[in-house]
Amino acid sequence: MTALVLELKQGESMILNGALIRFKTRTRLELSTHARFLFGRQIMREEEATTPARRAYYAVQQAYIGTEDERPAALAAARQVVEALRDAAQGDARAEWGALLARLGGDAGFEALKLARMMVRAEDFSRS
Repeated sequence: MTALVLELKQGESMILNGALIRFKTRTRLELSTHARFLFGRQIMREEEATTPARRAYYAVQQAYIGTEDERPAALAAARQVVEALRDAAQGDARAEWGALLARLGGDAGFEALKLARMMVRAEDFSRS
């Protein structure tokens, strides 16, 4: 496996395998094994989950970044949020929520989080 190199600025935050890390100085970090991480603008706070797509993103985020003990319950909660949104939607929106639910599968992977992030962007665009 190739190492992943991340460069983070002073003051940025990162969640790595469930732990919040804040960088006091500019840092170059190399991850040489599989890790679940988010950093910077990817991290959504609970109070920012104010729209359907944002609620889904936050729920998927919690399942993705939680500790091993937290992940099963967080994944079940994320599935419930996305299922409710899918069931309330119609047409193309219903299909998009279904695609997100399918990506959750047995694990809340980064691909599900990427799709949820794209849905937030689309929702923000349609509201402006």
